[in-house]
This record gives sequence, structure tokens and C-alpha cells, in this order.
Amino acid sequence: MVDKHSQSFFGKSSGLTIQSSSKNEAFVFLKCIKKKGDGIWEKPSKGEGKTIKCSLDEIVMILEVLHKRLENWSSYHNFNDIKTQISFKWENEKKEILYVNIGSYSKMLKFSQIEILRLLLNHMLSEKIEFATTSNFSEEQNGKQRAIKKTRSYEKKEQGSNSSVPSIRENIEVSEKPSCQIEGAIKNETQKALLITFQNDREYWIPKSAIRSSYVSHQENQQSFIIDTWLLEKNDLVSY
Repeated sequence: MVDKHSQSFFGKSSGLTIQSSSKNEAFVFLKCIKKKGDGIWEKPSKGEGKTIKCSLDEIVMILEVLHKRLENWSSYHNFNDIKTQISFKWENEKKEILYVNIGSYSKMLKFSQIEILRLLLNHMLSEKIEFATTSNFSEEQNGKQRAIKKTRSYEKKEQGSNSSVPSIRENIEVSEKPSCQIEGAIKNETQKALLITFQNDREYWIPKSAIRSSYVSHQENQQSFIIDTWLLEKNDLVSY
């Protein structure tokens, strides 16, 4: 059994990707991109396209549509006070063509694509219910205590060696953690961290060990980062 899944559906001018970074995470990502006027596809790594995170509850409702038990389903996502509507809707009563809408992006899926999406979501839902809903409270608490001790020790060493370098809170606990996709631009970089300017114009030093996605260094343009959720929540960079 693999830990990660990713499947893309492309047409002439739009594309949809469903992605799961780990079976231990209780969500999946849906990404929509389109072809620009110059014929080049949008690149999520540059902050282009639209990405949303779907919870287990939302996966269940999407499957209700894919199983043709619902005509349509829609919901709103709120991130940084920006609301994005997501909807899955059959073209007509025959239920042969499905439209997936994420904000201003739309992707049409035909029978084979619909079937692949249905089977994949069914599989991921079963997988995540088994692995992402297990309670590890005591282990998490012990892990957090170990991480706090290591973080304090790390900060003392950094302050003693170079007072001009910003203090970086780095959790070096080795475990699988939930992560979240967020947009930002790299303003500065050291060997161990990136200074990222986020969409709300707030700047934070983010340890490279907490960044789970690839990124383009020395680029001030917007791009997508997948960062450990605990770090984003700690700095009030995500809202649910």
C-alpha cells in the first residue's frame, strides 16, 4: 500500500489534479489550472491556479455525487478571509458529464475520468479513515515536550553564535505531521530557513525542515509551499 496519491485530468484548456501527500492526513488537495493566452499552462509552484483542501466530510459528499445519488453538491472554503466556492454538478439528468468548479476555474469530466476519480476517492477515504483517524494523543504530547526542549536548546545556541540572525523556532521532532498548502514569496534565505512573505503581508522565518514541497530559491514571485500545519497555526497563518 502506497502512502501518496496523485492523479491529473487534463483537457484542451483546463486541468484538475487530486493529491494526497499521506494516508495519515485527513484531507486531500484539489488543484485547478488553465492554459493562459500564450498557450502556456499555469504553474501552481508560481502561485498560479487554484488549490483547496477537502476534509473527509467533503470527500463523502463528493462521492455521493460521483455515485449518482446526488444531482450536485457545493460548499464554500474560507482562507485568509477569501471565500472560494467548490461544486460538483452533473450536466443533466443522464449524468454522463460532470463539472467540477473551484472558484472561477471549471473542469469537465467524462465517463472514464469520472470512474477513475470515484475509485480513487473511495480508496483514499477508506485509507484515511483507517490511518488518519487513529488517536495518538499520548505519543503526540510526549513528542511535543521533546520538541520544546530541543527548540529551546537550539535557540540558545543560535543567539550565542550570531545575535544578528533572526531566531528560528525549529521543531526537529522526527515524525509524520499534517501539512497545509499556502501561498507566499521568498524574501531571504539562510542555510536552514526561508524568510517568506505571505499573502497577508506578514513575514516569518520558516525552517526548511518544516517545508514539505519543492520551491524555487531566490525568487520573489508568489509560489505554493506545503508547510507543517502546527507551524502555520502557531503563527496564525491558517484559518479553518
